[in-house]
Amino acid sequence: MNKTIIIVDDHTLFAKSLHGLLKTYDDFEVVEIFKNGQELVDYFNTGKPKPDIVLLDIKMPVKDGLETMEWLKENYPEQKALALTMEHDENYIIKMIRNGCRGYLLKDIEPDEFLYALQSVLNSGYYYSDEVSEAMIKGKPGKKFENLTRRELEFLNHACSEMTYKEVAGEMNLSPKTIDGYRESLFEKLEVKSRIGLVLFAIKNDLYQV
Repeated sequence: MNKTIIIVDDHTLFAKSLHGLLKTYDDFEVVEIFKNGQELVDYFNTGKPKPDIVLLDIKMPVKDGLETMEWLKENYPEQKALALTMEHDENYIIKMIRNGCRGYLLKDIEPDEFLYALQSVLNSGYYYSDEVSEAMIKGKPGKKFENLTRRELEFLNHACSEMTYKEVAGEMNLSPKTIDGYRESLFEKLEVKSRIGLVLFAIKNDLYQV
């Protein structure tokens, strides 16, 4: 049976192009295309079958991606969703992930990587993109955070919040330079490349509860 997908994006041309690409993949079927999150909410409220994956644009009119993820987290927390974005907007992406989004896709993603993203979400629950190294995905992540110090774990928890690194430094009563040291240490220990990678790792391994 084909895995079902709903596309939510206000850029009609992009949504249709994405639909066309999905038609070339075996085992995937687009069941609906909506222009904003409110249309998705209305669909879910009809009681119709829920899709396996929602592809959700971040910036849309009426109800944007973040507002939609907040609604999904409240009403359908098990629903798998991937964010679609034109830009690497770290703050928006982290907010999406904290509200249950399973990863994000840049809109210029290569077709093979897009297929891998869909399969990854279905199989493991998350898509890491290049924010997390392949070694972390294939390895035993449980072993990685056994080596984290108490303060590193505290920093990791704050990194999953909406605080800036400067605000985290204030919260932990440390200098910004020390915070930079914690960040770089975690990047190396967890084999991630950005704050988004830290958040994905923490949520995937139950070090931070969404």
